[in-house]
Amino acid sequence: MNTASPDKFAKWKDVPRERIDWHPTIDEDKCRGCGMCVTTCGREVFDFDAAKKKAVVARPLQCLVGCTSCESWCVFNAISFPDKQRVRDLIKKEGILTTAKRELEQKLQQN
Repeated sequence: MNTASPDKFAKWKDVPRERIDWHPTIDEDKCRGCGMCVTTCGREVFDFDAAKKKAVVARPLQCLVGCTSCESWCVFNAISFPDKQRVRDLIKKEGILTTAKRELEQKLQQN
């Protein structure tokens, strides 16, 4: 069950999330339906297809950009991600370091 607000993950560092190609892909031939990704992902990216008895990427835009935790947890190597260089290139292209610096300064002022 997805409990996240639809707008909660709409942007990453001020970049609309739909412009960022970052989410897991599941190789159905390798997936054994253990549910580790479904039950462990804090962003509720996955659902479980009861008919197929396999995980599915139901909410790809909720995946935290750069996160690959589910790929690490999958003992069947069924989960993969795009090359991290895509994220690094996006950071440079979109000026995301400036946004991150501003966010850091705001956090430091709160403490």
